[in-house]
Amino acid sequence: MTTSSPAAATNGSSTTTKTPFVKGLDGVVAVQTEISAVDGPNSTLLYRGINIHELAEQASYEEVAFLLLNGHLPNRSELADFNARLVANRWLPAPVYDLLRSLPRDSVPMEALRVAVSALSFYDPEIEDISIEATQRKAVRLIAQLPTLCAAYQRLREGKEPIAPNPRLSHAANTLYMLGADIDPDFVQAINMYFILLADHGMNASTFTARVVASTQADLHSAVSSAFASLKGPLHGGANEATMRMLLEIGEPDRVDAYIDAMFAAKRKIMGFGHRIYKSGDPRSEHLNKWAQKLGQKVGQPKYYEISLRVVEAVRRHRELYPNVDFYSASMLYYAGIPIDLFTPMFACARIAGWAAHVIEQYKDNVLIRPQSEYIGPLDVHYVPLDQRK
Repeated sequence: MTTSSPAAATNGSSTTTKTPFVKGLDGVVAVQTEISAVDGPNSTLLYRGINIHELAEQASYEEVAFLLLNGHLPNRSELADFNARLVANRWLPAPVYDLLRSLPRDSVPMEALRVAVSALSFYDPEIEDISIEATQRKAVRLIAQLPTLCAAYQRLREGKEPIAPNPRLSHAANTLYMLGADIDPDFVQAINMYFILLADHGMNASTFTARVVASTQADLHSAVSSAFASLKGPLHGGANEATMRMLLEIGEPDRVDAYIDAMFAAKRKIMGFGHRIYKSGDPRSEHLNKWAQKLGQKVGQPKYYEISLRVVEAVRRHRELYPNVDFYSASMLYYAGIPIDLFTPMFACARIAGWAAHVIEQYKDNVLIRPQSEYIGPLDVHYVPLDQRK
């Protein structure tokens, strides 16, 4: 009997040429995109060619969302129209509020919100239309609705009624307002900047997930629901929550060295450090660092920012690791009054613009994303009748 060799057992291949295996697809280019460029060696991030530093310091999230979806910054008229459409779509269908009320109060927010995003598809008038024009309109609706979902769920699990969207407030300010948080201008500016910095980031895990789903010609809500599932993990969006819990566990600046030494001795991962792409520092972290310090002083709780600085120094004694986007964003969101387990949903509220832009780009030049797998199991195994098995 002729048998196959493992080298020829690559799924989907009919030749003996072995496709190189790359664990985690590290360095493999699977998509060409015009949306964002992540330059690891130079610690640079561009949205549609514009450096993230310029956008973080000068732009509104609404401008950045428009940029990602449409390929250019809006003029005054385009921005006014885009803002008006966002404001008009902030409301949720009544059955979705009922769904949120029915969920267990102790549900993990990312689980609850993933379910709610899926439920929104039942009430979207264009759900089965995956044309570029319809998907653009659905993208605006989801960008507008996600903060409302997050805020409504948070209020309901606190035993309070949701706060209706305020049409006079910006996207960032309205998010804080609906949460019942302080809409002090510094908090608003910090959240606006956070949303901008997290709006897109190349072919990260959740964006790749969304594009894989979109490549099957599934609708935007399906792609976003799958991205939510991917973002939940602590190695992706959940890292900001884990970072803040670490800072709270440390508790005092003078406990940092012993804590970090013990973490390295136990070979445990320090959350908020290291990045698959950036090896010499995440360009987004410098803005978050500044605002974490500013808000810590503003609320009279600089301790957690001070702990953060000491953690950076302690980690550097062991390895040359740099803070990523999750590290300083943790204390910044905490100071702004965001509940810790709502950090990752806030990440999703930012990233929805990028997810939608990538789904649209996938539709424009679609091919089913279907990589191969390399089989490494046994060969020539035969069926054994049930009564002969040990």
